[in-house]
Amino acid sequence: MAARPQHWLTPEEYLEIERAAEFRHEYYNGQMYLIPGGSLQHAVIIANLTAALHQALRSRPCLVANADLRTRTAAEGLYTYPDVSVVCGRPKFADRRTDTLVNPSLIVEVLSPSTERKDRGVKFAQYRTVESLQEYALVSQEEHRVEVFRRQEGGHWLLTEFVGLEAHARFESVDTSIPLAEIYLKVEFNKSEDPPLHPADQ
Repeated sequence: MAARPQHWLTPEEYLEIERAAEFRHEYYNGQMYLIPGGSLQHAVIIANLTAALHQALRSRPCLVANADLRTRTAAEGLYTYPDVSVVCGRPKFADRRTDTLVNPSLIVEVLSPSTERKDRGVKFAQYRTVESLQEYALVSQEEHRVEVFRRQEGGHWLLTEFVGLEAHARFESVDTSIPLAEIYLKVEFNKSEDPPLHPADQ
């Protein structure tokens, strides 16, 4: 993720540029970063999970949003576009425009080779500063696996993994379980022609 060559930007300057931009950018530490496109399976997983959460929460006061909705962690923090975000109760925004959410309950990122380090590192660190956030989930696009980090008392986060198509990913923040078979519906993982060598094969 390379920053655009530019001077230090304030959040206000970033928002002014971003709202008129053709392509989406994240903002962190005074710089804007172009958001690259994703793979087919990345897009399908996001669509599946968004649809499943929307269906599960349709009769409850929760809204499910895809990556079109920007989220801010703090006034001087990270501005980004989570793959899926859920807000329960009245949504709050950074300003009078309703395009920058500040009180998500649940955020989900679908991992990719180019973003996994950031999703597990600086993004998660920034997301943990959002008081309303109760869960952060990471969804693999290389295997049937969902990791859910839940906020605990004292500021600790508890990791629970759900693996295999028979598993159900439990999201306590919205009191909902989603079958991994639904999350990975019509998703085909990339397979190399030759399996990886094990020590005994060499």
